[in-house]
Amino acid sequence: MASAYTLEFEKPLLELERQIDDLKRIGSERQIDIDGELEGLTNKLESLRAEIYRNLTPFQRVMVARHPRRPYTLDYLSTIFTDFIELHGDRLYMDDPAIVGGWARLGGVSVMVLGHQKGRDTKENLKRNFGMPHPEGYRKALRLMKLAAKFGAPVITLIDTPGAYPGLGAEERGQSEALARNILEMSCLPTSVIAVVIGEGGSGGALALGVADRVLMLENSVYSVISPEGCAAILWKDATQRERAAEALRITAEDLLRFKVIDEIIKEPVGGAHVDPDTAGEALREALIRHLTELRKIKPEKLVRRRAEKYAAIGAFTEA
Repeated sequence: MASAYTLEFEKPLLELERQIDDLKRIGSERQIDIDGELEGLTNKLESLRAEIYRNLTPFQRVMVARHPRRPYTLDYLSTIFTDFIELHGDRLYMDDPAIVGGWARLGGVSVMVLGHQKGRDTKENLKRNFGMPHPEGYRKALRLMKLAAKFGAPVITLIDTPGAYPGLGAEERGQSEALARNILEMSCLPTSVIAVVIGEGGSGGALALGVADRVLMLENSVYSVISPEGCAAILWKDATQRERAAEALRITAEDLLRFKVIDEIIKEPVGGAHVDPDTAGEALREALIRHLTELRKIKPEKLVRRRAEKYAAIGAFTEA
């Protein structure tokens, strides 16, 4: 089971883990002292894991961001938020399970939290449409954000999607308009907004929940206008050039912080958030409470003005 979830670059770690398991089994069966050997292998494993994750390539970050065991929105809602009450439907067409949202409390403060939701298995992925929302999902999200603004409550969005669903039905129901409407409305929403990329932040489907006063990213998440595979297929007519595309797109948290597209990187446990979800959740909780405390001191009209200035400054350039 462990090997089924092991990424290609993690194979050396899997071999060490097997050696540790074998050593424990032998020690138990033969009733011999293995503490010294066990400590040596364990230290070697942790050291190798730290080295691998310290030197990840951009596409390896993509692989970690897509890890099937990585915590999703509902996982964080159950661990770092309390009193969550899910709200459903866009009041126009239907409910979209690819986006979940509702009232919750964070550090004693009532907030509106919403985000993309993927599935853990085939059945749930079909229900959640692999985390790719239809227009009604984004219209539901906008309805909830406006509801929060009405009561002066902060909005927190958790971004984790390969992109908005590109199917015929979605296009017929106005997918592009729904995405554009969210971006427009979020830019002038009269309440504080914090967006966090917790996994895969792909295309307009991510941007439609990403216009915020503070944009944060988990260390091994990615954020881009297109997937590396899609970019490679367009530029080089060859999806196998995905690693080259990932390098060129500058999709990692470090790149985006340097370009001032995001405001903070939230550190993950060594090996990724899926290795220790509780520690990852606690780091996310601390960052959210800290930024929320700062933003709640700012008047709504000032928030909107600063938000406009923030996005107007992205991509500024000078000519030599």
